[in-house]
Amino acid sequence: MDIELENQVEAMSKVEVMDKYLDSLEKKIDASEIYRVVNQVFGIDLDAVSILSSEKIKSSRVVIGSCLNHYGNKITGEEIRKIINQTFGINLDGISSLEKAKISLFSKGQWIIRNEKDLFVVHTGSGDIDVKVFPTKYFTEQTGLEELPKDLQQSLTRIGYHYEEKIGSFYFKNPSGQAVPDAFKGQTIGAIVEVIHNLYSHL
Repeated sequence: MDIELENQVEAMSKVEVMDKYLDSLEKKIDASEIYRVVNQVFGIDLDAVSILSSEKIKSSRVVIGSCLNHYGNKITGEEIRKIINQTFGINLDGISSLEKAKISLFSKGQWIIRNEKDLFVVHTGSGDIDVKVFPTKYFTEQTGLEELPKDLQQSLTRIGYHYEEKIGSFYFKNPSGQAVPDAFKGQTIGAIVEVIHNLYSHL
């Protein structure tokens, strides 16, 4: 890859890189190709993620392949990301939008986003039924704070979190036992983004 092309790719969002790659393929897109591009662009191993369906299905690739068959020969990146969200509960568009948000995200048993200078971690447990939020080592090194800033503590408390001393994090567990809804995850991310914007955009 020449320097000019490499710079163009670096300036693109992960969603844009995914779409550009898929558009360049002349063959029909199959499940293996989707798994490969998601791994390469987002660093997510879909083979290691459980599907949302309650049916006993041996391979998630069978599910993805079945969905692709409905679209025929041409399917867009946007449609593929919708299938992935419906199948695994992984919102690639949302993940792409967080690329430079300074937030690490652990979900589905693996790091979805993690950068050296991230300030906070959003960590979801098994089945995404609970979430904990805590500062990164980098945040503590830069600010001297070993806990979340007061403004963020208050924002998270308002949407249902509480401080769990045993784990040293602000914690929320869905009382229904179901996965935490995307809307709640969005509120959590929104609260963190606001505090970073107001207080820590210089870091």
